Amino acid sequence: MSKLSSEKALVKGCRKGKRQAQQKVYELYSPKMFAVCLRYVRHQFDAEEVMTNGFLKVFSKIDQFKEEGSFEGWIRRIVVNEALNHLRKNKRHQAEVDIENISEAAELASAEDNLNAQDLMKCIDQLPEGYRTVFNLYAIEGYSHKEIGEQLGISTNTSKSQLSRARVLLQKYVRNQEKKTYSIDHE
Repeated sequence: MSKLSSEKALVKGCRKGKRQAQQKVYELYSPKMFAVCLRYVRHQFDAEEVMTNGFLKVFSKIDQFKEEGSFEGWIRRIVVNEALNHLRKNKRHQAEVDIENISEAAELASAEDNLNAQDLMKCIDQLPEGYRTVFNLYAIEGYSHKEIGEQLGISTNTSKSQLSRARVLLQKYVRNQEKKTYSIDHE
């Protein structure tokens, strides 16, 4: 059975309320969705809560899945929205930064090549919550600045500004990480 046909069978089973299908969907996608949650919510307990609430929403709204796009992408969007709702609800969002004209920071590509994914995720995790949220939504999830603004209740310019500042901070973190790696390698 192909991945697509087994995915369709799981969706069909979930629509019928079959627990076995729901469990299989959870087992297949929860590891990736937990990683998504951890990018937005720093504490493991909160990330687990967000993920659980996300999957409850997936199962309760399964009839809204149109089967036109990726099922995983649909689940991811629900989980990301749940993470954003969690941040809003708990009022731990960083205050909006002042909007000012900031030129885009140099790309992180060359520095990223020297770091493994785990080190890069540690750097992203060090960002202030507001910057981290915008960075994740834009760079990892692929949201536009307009969509980010709508999701977070901020202006498009604020989203751009926070992304720019996040990139500047990431460059600093990456340089520091590279210095540590370089000094360890050459001792």
